[in-house]
Amino acid sequence: MAQRGLARREPVLQDLWDFRRNFDDIFGRWFDMPGFFAGRGQAVGWLPPVECYVDQNQYHVRLAVPGVEQKDIRVQVHGNELTISGERRRDENISDERFLQREFSYGTFERVVPLPEGVEPDKVQAQMTNGVLEVTAPISEKALPREVKIEAISGKKAA
Repeated sequence: MAQRGLARREPVLQDLWDFRRNFDDIFGRWFDMPGFFAGRGQAVGWLPPVECYVDQNQYHVRLAVPGVEQKDIRVQVHGNELTISGERRRDENISDERFLQREFSYGTFERVVPLPEGVEPDKVQAQMTNGVLEVTAPISEKALPREVKIEAISGKKAA
């Protein structure tokens, strides 16, 4: 019979041998460990998931950042790149010895998203709702698709 009591669990090493788990999750946490580096030579604690889409004449970037305070997030536009960086801080009131299971990732993050042609970088706006950061930017009228009228020409013969 399975044990149902509280037991301390070190998930990284244990999950490496549990092949039923999601491989992305296992290796994502492995590389989140201190000592692994990513990006521009700085330690990255985690990478929040991102989704980008176009809706009517707006470009949207959504980033899931639960547990990150608004003051700890920085949004920058440089040329045709949108850079979102920040930090999710661990609650220091809980000592390491008290954890029975730990799967959250903490630390700094940085996501760089290329902006599509026609996005107006000087009009980028950001807002945060329920742990989701949404960055929007209008797409200029010149970059939006437009319909071309087809004219009918009659009476000419093809050469």
